[in-house]
Amino acid sequence: MESSGAAVSIAMPLYRKDGASQPPPYAGARGAAQRLDILLPPRDFVLWSFFNTVFCNPCCLGFLALVFSIKARDRKVLGDINGAHSYGKTARNLNIAIVVLSIIFIILVITLFATIHKH
Repeated sequence: MESSGAAVSIAMPLYRKDGASQPPPYAGARGAAQRLDILLPPRDFVLWSFFNTVFCNPCCLGFLALVFSIKARDRKVLGDINGAHSYGKTARNLNIAIVVLSIIFIILVITLFATIHKH
């Protein structure tokens, strides 16, 4: 086999001698004024999506929200903050739509039962 002589480098996270790694990419950095700007990691809303999938799942929107939540969590683990934010925002919007549709459905059912039993 012939070697091309080109060096191959794989970007690995830096580790200190005590075994601690560098902070995650969303932890912020020190600015010129030496203050620590900590950015919060993007939210993935997995628990809210799971709750909506199990208990109130109109038109399978709860399952769809759960899929986007898991995609957001995967992107956050990979360090793709923009992708995680995008998927998390979609999951949040789907969860809000599910809650609104569920409340409307409950109000509609209560109204129908109240009008049927009135007569």
